[in-house]
Amino acid sequence: MSSYPTLIHERVALAQAGDNPWVITQMSAGWAVMGDQQFLPGYCLLLPDPVVGRLTDLDESARGSFLLDMSRIGAALLAVTAADRINYEILGNSEPALHAHVFPRYASESTEYRNGPVWLYPPEQLESQPFHVAEHEPLRQAIAAALRDLAAG
Repeated sequence: MSSYPTLIHERVALAQAGDNPWVITQMSAGWAVMGDQQFLPGYCLLLPDPVVGRLTDLDESARGSFLLDMSRIGAALLAVTAADRINYEILGNSEPALHAHVFPRYASESTEYRNGPVWLYPPEQLESQPFHVAEHEPLRQAIAAALRDLAAG
């Protein structure tokens, strides 16, 4: 059992220590990381640093930075994947700490699922393609490069 209150706290601590293989890059509001599952290639999260409970726990400036970073991850995904659009979600239900899910959505997805929330996919499909450093490194590096380009303006 982890000594951290949530998985988000644990992953941020790992990122701070340089031991989080999911990290894409550090951003102004936190850490862009690859999702644990890559059934939608490029699925990312934004983890705040420091970790807070809710978006409203951030002051207005930090809240703006978090949302801007979240949108930059989406822009990077549009630049380096074949995604048609991006879904952004801040839920905080199972992990009660602020984090944003950034899902690329593809025309190749089944029409049964393409137009709804990702969470409507069957669990076995959601968990069908776990993140593997060696396999997903080229995509992780491409997203990192696109984020650097976006930050450079």
